[in-house]
Amino acid sequence: MNKDINFDFDRQNRIGIIEAIWGEHKNVDQLKKICEQVLDKNELVFITRINFDKAKLILETYKNAEFYREASCLIIGKNFKKLSTDKKVAIVAGGTSDLSVSLEAKLALEVHGITCKTFIDVGVAGIHRLFNNLEDINKFDVIIVCAGMEGALPTVLGGLLPQPIIAVPISVGYGVSKMGFAALNSMLSSCAPGISVMNIDNGYGAAMAALRIIKII
Repeated sequence: MNKDINFDFDRQNRIGIIEAIWGEHKNVDQLKKICEQVLDKNELVFITRINFDKAKLILETYKNAEFYREASCLIIGKNFKKLSTDKKVAIVAGGTSDLSVSLEAKLALEVHGITCKTFIDVGVAGIHRLFNNLEDINKFDVIIVCAGMEGALPTVLGGLLPQPIIAVPISVGYGVSKMGFAALNSMLSSCAPGISVMNIDNGYGAAMAALRIIKII
């Protein structure tokens, strides 16, 4: 590993988004080195896709670190440049199998100062559950929708509500679901106009898309 890590410390000043640290393919020494550099700048450490074993070793070094196991995210420190806004984001998920990606999106928004709420288990297989929550979902300014299987949930919401909708295909489903590709293709083919589609399981990307929208509305 190189001695110096080229972390983008100016990203938040430039575009209002904290640089997240991808934890899945970095080893613990690399992650600790990045943490040290970021904290020395009095910036927030936000690690995504980090497993329990790696997180445990980082928690031993940084006692103030917080590990969110269900979201596979780890946070150290505070964001002193949070966005001041009354705009809110709803995170809607078809089932509890979508929870990890939903919580990743929620945490990514909250560290930027955005108020959000998750609506879990409101998938189209029991569409009455969605209708029971529709009035509450409609109170939010941007909607992130996470769904696996055939990925129909964003299209249903896109036909019912006017807000910007950011769809996230989830790598959940049998056989031809193909680890989220069926949901991805379904969302890209949606007949509800204007839906934005993220890559498979990209909760963080959906959160940042929502943040960009909020900054201009």
